[in-house]
Amino acid sequence: MSVTQEIHDRLSAAFAPRELNVEDDSEKHRGHAGYQEGGESHFNVRIRADAFAGMNRIARHRAVHKALGADLVGRIHALALDIDA
Repeated sequence: MSVTQEIHDRLSAAFAPRELNVEDDSEKHRGHAGYQEGGESHFNVRIRADAFAGMNRIARHRAVHKALGADLVGRIHALALDIDA
């Protein structure tokens, strides 16, 4: 399973989002730190879920990282998050 799909599956299971877009942005970082051939090192995630209501920005980011798990986060060089309720 691709890292993109793993991110999508874990966030879907944890938050039942109304909107979820996971974009592998790795190719734009070719030649930069953390780039790996074949991609799957840099991601942009846009997620909208009621589960984030009442959370501040830091709490939302922590919740996403917890849902992804240390094993998956450890394989990702960069993760840009756009999170809202």
